[in-house]
Amino acid sequence: MNASNSIPSGIAVLGGGPAGTATAIGLVRLGYAVTLFNTPRRFAALEGVSGRVAQGLRQAGLDEALAALAPSSPRRVHWRGKESAINVEHLIHRPAFDAALLRDATRHGVAVREARVMGWRETADGRVAITLESETPPFFAAFVVEARGRAAPLDASRVRGPETVSLLQYWRPVNGTATGNVRSAVQSFADGWGWLAEGADGRRYLQLTFDAASADLPDKAHLAGFCRERLQGLELARDFTTDAKPEGSLHARACTPILAGGIAAGRSLRVGDAAVAGDPLSGNGIFLALSSALQAPAVINTILRHPARAALASDFHVQRLSGLFYRFARAGRDFYAEEDQWPQSPFWQIRQSWPDAEPLHREGRPEDVRIAQRPVLCDGEIIEAEVLVTPDRPLGVWKLDGIELAPALRLVREAGTAAEARRKLAEYAGTENGAAHLLAWFREGRYL
Repeated sequence: MNASNSIPSGIAVLGGGPAGTATAIGLVRLGYAVTLFNTPRRFAALEGVSGRVAQGLRQAGLDEALAALAPSSPRRVHWRGKESAINVEHLIHRPAFDAALLRDATRHGVAVREARVMGWRETADGRVAITLESETPPFFAAFVVEARGRAAPLDASRVRGPETVSLLQYWRPVNGTATGNVRSAVQSFADGWGWLAEGADGRRYLQLTFDAASADLPDKAHLAGFCRERLQGLELARDFTTDAKPEGSLHARACTPILAGGIAAGRSLRVGDAAVAGDPLSGNGIFLALSSALQAPAVINTILRHPARAALASDFHVQRLSGLFYRFARAGRDFYAEEDQWPQSPFWQIRQSWPDAEPLHREGRPEDVRIAQRPVLCDGEIIEAEVLVTPDRPLGVWKLDGIELAPALRLVREAGTAAEARRKLAEYAGTENGAAHLLAWFREGRYL
């Protein structure tokens, strides 16, 4: 980074979820003044996440949020008419988790404001004017990060997956006592699937997901009864509904996979669900959000400090998020394809063929590996560097354990024997162990 460049005026982050908070903290670490605008979510939710989310939270400096994760608990899966119990996940009580995120932001020096954002626009003098509910004049910033999740406005240039809706409701034990039995389950049925969870307080969170275009859902007044009937037909749901009753209102929320347009445009950048919203089946929503947020500060830093590389940085962000979107979409497609009990169901038909027929992973061959110039993240900014482009990694791989791969591949290809290749790699990597790791990586990917 060129320390002689002055830091532009403040940055506004719209949304205090995992993506917005992680981006805000990353920008503060780069020396920016950041104001985060947040409004509490309208309903309490329980969510399940994988161990990868814990790693992402730690990397982003979200220690309070990390502490809000429940210990891993078992998840039963009833798919293809068979049951398995090999999976685990961490349950998150979103109100507590969201509050922890804001404490993390404040602890790192982010200015947090509870205010509803009504809209924003770029001004003629190169700033962003943000309109807040019940406040005048607007709040001005040098840059805006759109992190309001699915609530963020979408333009027409976007990719939408199968239209999906989830119906969810809390259930409370009739006797009002907690069992301490933290657990979750997933079960498929003819026109959708259900996710069931019980938190440490004994409350059960039951969600049914349907195809919004083909599901024959009743009107709002009869939705709660419809869901109760469906749950009674699910084998795994009986453990969650026995001795329990529904509590509060039933909520319906859109869960359609979306790759937004305008991910990087002008003085704005989208992160999290505002940029890439996946299918709820994967349970990777927070992981995707953190993936976009961990790279966003470097992208913004490059756009603001190094205008000559602004297009390079924007392309890096868009390409990486597009790659993530399709990778997780194909992973979901393959999991949906395993369910073969209802081949005529519109819900399963469309999800077993979307987004395309491209394989999730492509086998590597030496002749398919090439060295190319691509944007990469380096010390808080985006630069261009030589990377290895492979069928399974079309955006390229720059380094392994801090060692650039393109020069290493050249050394191996130029070596006459395996012993010579190992010797050259040891000199390049600095250690025999480093050389062995490089060779193992090349061979595992079938790049040699």
